[in-house]
Amino acid sequence: MKIAIVNDMPLAVEALRRALALEPAHELIWVAGNGQEAVERCAEQTPDLILMDLIMPVMDGVEATRRIMAATPCAIVIVTVDRKQNVHRVFEAMGHGALDVVDTPALGAGDPREAAAPLLRKILNIGWLIGQQRTSAPSNVPTAVREVSQRTGLVAIGSSAGGPAALEVLLKGLPRQFPAAIVLVQHVDQVFAAGMADWLSSTCGQVVRLAREGEPPQAGQVLLAGTNHHIRLLKNGQLAYTAEPVNEIYRPSIDVFFESVARYWNAPGVGVLLTGMGRDGAQGLKMMRQQGFLTIAQDQQSSAVYGMPKAAAAIDAAMEIRPLERIAGRLTEFFTK
Repeated sequence: MKIAIVNDMPLAVEALRRALALEPAHELIWVAGNGQEAVERCAEQTPDLILMDLIMPVMDGVEATRRIMAATPCAIVIVTVDRKQNVHRVFEAMGHGALDVVDTPALGAGDPREAAAPLLRKILNIGWLIGQQRTSAPSNVPTAVREVSQRTGLVAIGSSAGGPAALEVLLKGLPRQFPAAIVLVQHVDQVFAAGMADWLSSTCGQVVRLAREGEPPQAGQVLLAGTNHHIRLLKNGQLAYTAEPVNEIYRPSIDVFFESVARYWNAPGVGVLLTGMGRDGAQGLKMMRQQGFLTIAQDQQSSAVYGMPKAAAAIDAAMEIRPLERIAGRLTEFFTK
């Protein structure tokens, strides 16, 4: 994989160089010391992946991500030394299309491969996303009669690259007393999930919190999948976290959640697939449609990355394809008619 580093700190650049050197398949093609330089270098030689710092002179990582995704889009992972201090910037960058965020590997601390493992795992996953490959076959549509009857409606929403900003817009468009439960599955590492819930709560006017093991979705609540395990709905109507399927590269997987909703949610429901790279959620959305749920995919013009919604449209999984700003109104109409 051809990789670029954007960072103004020599020690951080060296740590990233050493981490990449542990995998011969990775080729470092250029290093930029600020966001402006990165935009220019990317136009000259677009890499497969950029490891982007947040705080830099001239132009920071948020603005650089926005400009690169608009002009020469490629996979971007935010690499930061202080995620707690920069949580809002992290989700701004992800709103512009950055795929994920990871800590800068520690330089000279213990086993170098162990220190680099989180970063290298992210890069491996990005490689699969770029290739739009899947490691698990789609499940068959279930034919068994459901045994549980919920009394409230449910909105199941999946998003990835560009998702934080898209979720902010969608949730802002809903009334405060929205009459259905909402469960969000966003591709984000568990160390940032709580920060994302807080960020959404502060920006969208809805109270968003992490979903707890064993709780049922309830009307008026907005729950966010909060671990690197998959979240799924059980037959008894409760939410649960599970490591299975272990070979699923998307964690948490939107497909896993959508498919569980298709099997076990026996009340009105809507599946919504927003911006993101790859194909996660497309098969699950199709299963929801086949089980009689309303299914919506974000349109190309309003998507930061038109991957997942495009995959859903290609297999006729979405009953409706809508601009982002028109999805909240459709949800309100559906649950208040």
